[in-house]
Amino acid sequence: MVQETERLHVLVADDEPHIGRIIKMKLEQGPFTVTLAYDGQEALDALAADPDIALVLLDLMMPQLSGLDVLARMRADARWKDVPCIILTAAGQEQHHRQALALGASEFLTKPFSPKKLYARAAELVGIRSEEMGAGDR
Repeated sequence: MVQETERLHVLVADDEPHIGRIIKMKLEQGPFTVTLAYDGQEALDALAADPDIALVLLDLMMPQLSGLDVLARMRADARWKDVPCIILTAAGQEQHHRQALALGASEFLTKPFSPKKLYARAAELVGIRSEEMGAGDR
């Protein structure tokens, strides 16, 4: 289980800066440190730069590479194949949902989403029990 002082590193890739800031603010209320990326290539660069990323949140529609492109590359690379990944999208199209799950996404959330639910799911994916969540449950 996660120790009180241990911070888990989360990569959030979304080309809408305000969405990234909302997610960052919410997750950092708990045991998370967040790195923001604004396109798919930046997300891959951040992954390559930091081997300790515990969770990745990917927007589906981004410049350079889409969230699905990034997810496919993550799953093809031994370093990242087991890192939990949440796909965020404004387009809740069934085809994208199926593709994301087929590529190994851990979760698929449609915007607008509840920051509280996102926090709870993120905590669950990295092995934090709800009673350990701290600020995220407020």
